[in-house]
Amino acid sequence: MDFTSYIRDIADFPKSGIVFKDITPLLQDTLALTKACDTLCDLVGAVSVDKVVGVDSRGFIFAPMLAARLKAGFVPVRKKGKLPYNTISETYALEYGEDSLEIHTDAIQKGEKVLVHDDVLATGGTAKAVCNLVERLGGEVVQCNFLIHLTFLNGADKLKGKQIQSLISY
Repeated sequence: MDFTSYIRDIADFPKSGIVFKDITPLLQDTLALTKACDTLCDLVGAVSVDKVVGVDSRGFIFAPMLAARLKAGFVPVRKKGKLPYNTISETYALEYGEDSLEIHTDAIQKGEKVLVHDDVLATGGTAKAVCNLVERLGGEVVQCNFLIHLTFLNGADKLKGKQIQSLISY
């Protein structure tokens, strides 16, 4: 299936000079949504997964579906201050400042195999921060899995040593 035909470019969003990759056309099409989830699972291969970590906010769309299909638990990683229980946080650089992500302290157990999922791998800062959180809790990141990889932004450079898979590459 040509998933790129379901991705809409939005110029100058969220700010001037950015071309946003809008995944809502893919989400609205039953066949494309189902096939995307199937293919993302296929990209995991035979690797055993205990937890699927989904990144706030669009990573929450596919991560729970992947977790259910992989017979794994789902763990949300959220922006600072959004999780109700004890957390650890990781700060990372953005083009225009910094941000922080948090995970519950009991979300990942030592030795658990973890799939990190987000909608887009761009500059890699968010994905690297999530991997750091998982590893600080004793988990092993077995793959970083994305719907879209913007290869021209070199985000994979921040994930050296991690297996990276994506449905679509630009």
